[in-house]
Parts: sequence; structure tokens; C-alpha cells
Amino acid sequence: MFTGIVEERGSVRGLAGGRLTVACGVVTRDSAIGASVAVNGTCLTVIENDGSSLAFDLSEETLDRTTLRDLEPGSFVNLERPVTLAARLGGHIVQGHVDAVGEITAVEPDDEGGALVRIVVPPDLLRYIVYKGSITVDGVSLTVAAIEDGVISIALIPHTRAVTTFGTAGPGVRVNLEVDVLAKYVERLMKGPE
Repeated sequence: MFTGIVEERGSVRGLAGGRLTVACGVVTRDSAIGASVAVNGTCLTVIENDGSSLAFDLSEETLDRTTLRDLEPGSFVNLERPVTLAARLGGHIVQGHVDAVGEITAVEPDDEGGALVRIVVPPDLLRYIVYKGSITVDGVSLTVAAIEDGVISIALIPHTRAVTTFGTAGPGVRVNLEVDVLAKYVERLMKGPE
């Protein structure tokens, strides 16, 4: 389980044959072989740690359902280690299970270094998204500022743009989306047994 509070922005060293290698410093410190790490919001298992980079094997399922296939050497990724029971939950409950891929349609910078970002969301996810609710976009816990015609708006502060991949993201960029898992549990409870 994660919180959506990005610890580090890593740089892709390579993606070939289903193996993703990411250069990073902070996240390598205690990521043992077999540990989970969220990479752009996708929970992956560490298979190698050389002290300056982590490697992960990606299944076809993961490549088909996320944006990880879009990565190239030099691409930046948001990284987060799993939360511990002793840690503060600064974002919201994030599983690292990507629900769908969305697309950024607009980035409107403000005078303070923040920006309003608009993202097209697949129609079947909209029922889980509420105004001022939480959503995870590329592993970042964010608050929904508006919902209109299948597009959500997110107001980014300068800090978020500086320490995540949102600093360079623009229109046309595909992003991993994970809706709040609590909304999915409520829906399931309301439906009753099948």
C-alpha cells in the first residue's frame, strides 16, 4: 500500500524485453529484492538493486493496462516505497493498481509556478470520482478541483510540479489513473451479493 506522496523522481535507464531499469538514489536505500515500489503509480516488484538503480520485470498485462510501455531512456518516473504502519498517511490509500489510462488535454500554468491540469478520464471511472475527492495520477495523490464532460481538473502547487513528472507533462501525455479504492468498496457493498 502507498500514499501517493512521491519520494523521488527517477530516470529510466532502459526498457527492453519486459525489464524496466530506473536510476534513483533515495528509493534504492531499503528496497530489497522482492520489495514493492510504485513506479508512476504502478506497483512493481524489485528484482535487482545495484545501489544506484532498481530493475523490475513487467508482464504483458502491466504493459497493456498502464503507460509504462511509453517510457524511454531518460524519461522521468514518480517513485514511492510502500507505506509502513508507523508512517503518516499524507496522501490517501493507494494500492498501485492502475484502473485506467487517461490523457492530459491542457496544462495552464499560473503566476506562482503551479498549474491547472485537465485530464480526460474513461467514462466507466467517472462514477468513482467526486469534487474535492482524491485520485492518483501517475502515482501522485491529488485532489479533484472540477469534473466536467468527462474531464477532471487538478490544481497543482509549485512543489508538486517541482518534485514529480508534472513539471514537464503537457497535452497529449498519457497518465496512469487509480481511483479511490474506498469508492469501489462502497459500490460493491451497495450492490450486495451476486
